[in-house]
Amino acid sequence: MGRVATFVVGVGLFFLLPDVTWAGEGAADLGTALPAWSGLPFAGILLSIALFPLLAPHFWHRHYPKVAAFWALILLVPFVSTYGSPAVHEVLHMAIVDYIPFIILIGTLFTIGGGIYVRGSLRGSPAVNAAIMLVGTVLASWIGTTGAAMLLIRPLLRANKHRRYRAHTVVFFIFLVANIGGCLTPLGDPPLFLGFLHGVPFFWTLTLWKEMLLMAAIVLGTYIALDRFLWSRETPQVREKHMGEEKLRIEGWHNFFFLAGVLAAVIASGVLHLGEVNILGVHQHLQNLLRDAFLLVMFAGSWLTTPQRVRQENEFSWEPIREVAILFAGIFATIIPPLAMLRAGEQGALAFIIKAVQTPAHFFWATGLLSSFLDNAPTYLTFLSTALGRLYPGVPERQAILQLISENHAYLQAIATGAVFMGANTYIGNAPNFMVKSIAEEQGVPMPSFFGYIFKYTLPILIPTFVVATFVFFA
Repeated sequence: MGRVATFVVGVGLFFLLPDVTWAGEGAADLGTALPAWSGLPFAGILLSIALFPLLAPHFWHRHYPKVAAFWALILLVPFVSTYGSPAVHEVLHMAIVDYIPFIILIGTLFTIGGGIYVRGSLRGSPAVNAAIMLVGTVLASWIGTTGAAMLLIRPLLRANKHRRYRAHTVVFFIFLVANIGGCLTPLGDPPLFLGFLHGVPFFWTLTLWKEMLLMAAIVLGTYIALDRFLWSRETPQVREKHMGEEKLRIEGWHNFFFLAGVLAAVIASGVLHLGEVNILGVHQHLQNLLRDAFLLVMFAGSWLTTPQRVRQENEFSWEPIREVAILFAGIFATIIPPLAMLRAGEQGALAFIIKAVQTPAHFFWATGLLSSFLDNAPTYLTFLSTALGRLYPGVPERQAILQLISENHAYLQAIATGAVFMGANTYIGNAPNFMVKSIAEEQGVPMPSFFGYIFKYTLPILIPTFVVATFVFFA
């Protein structure tokens, strides 16, 4: 164990020490001090998530927590020892402000959604599958992409359990319900909620209905055509199979009240201003702490009041949320240097990215492509700050945002849609993606690998759709 720790520290110091400029108090901003290769542990955990399930699946399923811990430690140990208190502050800020609330929210929605069981005669025909996806796309903006995905993924999987071709349905579900559908309100997707907290009016996102309608129409239309073809290749027994005459009904329906409580708490945390508290040197808004406490009450209420029989019929287990929590802990830890360098703008080691972003189309693709691999919420804020700094330098943030909306609407439009839509490009672009994948695999669906997802679905389906959207809205 000692040799492993020494190796971790040694490799990490190799990443960080060559550009050490910190020498105590008054240190320069970490984003300007960090070398570009301090982002290598982040690249390492992404490649691990991409390659291990494909090349060594048994090793990965048994040891992915150790892999995530390795990449986190190879960054955190030398990062803290090299840069001292500024590095500690960044780590604590990421944990207290971002990671813990993130896990509380998706864990609560996961638990509540797992307590709602849709019983009845569902058959996985193209029409039924498309209807489920359409409902989920509409719901996603109002109960969040995580809430909509957790509510509908299990009924969709049950409806298709007898089909031979199922993986494509789960992938398109990720496209539509876990991503595209979340763009109409700040409740739909975390980056839009962060924008709301920074001064974007709550109802501004409703102006993105044209972008969502175009994306959803193309993607859903493509799915219907593909599923009709694959449906024709199913055996006659599958195509003619009925799941009985039982009428559709919802068990655990009281969980919708808990969902309403979650939404009310999230909205209230953006409207109320109750001051700040200091937690280990990190400033956190009191209303956010109250929101998280209330979400935990909703979590407990759902768990205690829902009959275990309902969860058993939903094939509910904690493994998907456990996997998300562990892997995203590693991602959130190793993402600190790349985000710090991006926040530093043209003064950081990733200045070439910032300098390349000029027009709304550039912002759409830059925000989107980074959101495919980084967390889309901080990426949204990074490029929002870039746009404000480029167009309204020195203007207070909230005033600058209002000017951006009134004078250069296309920039915010591009940043918002890029962050939300292109989160669908990979399994790690948005938290619900990975949760849906884990649930599907747990129920026996042979999901494509990380690269299989990209090459079989993202590149031939999403990227051409984004090109169309670029010419329609940002040319």
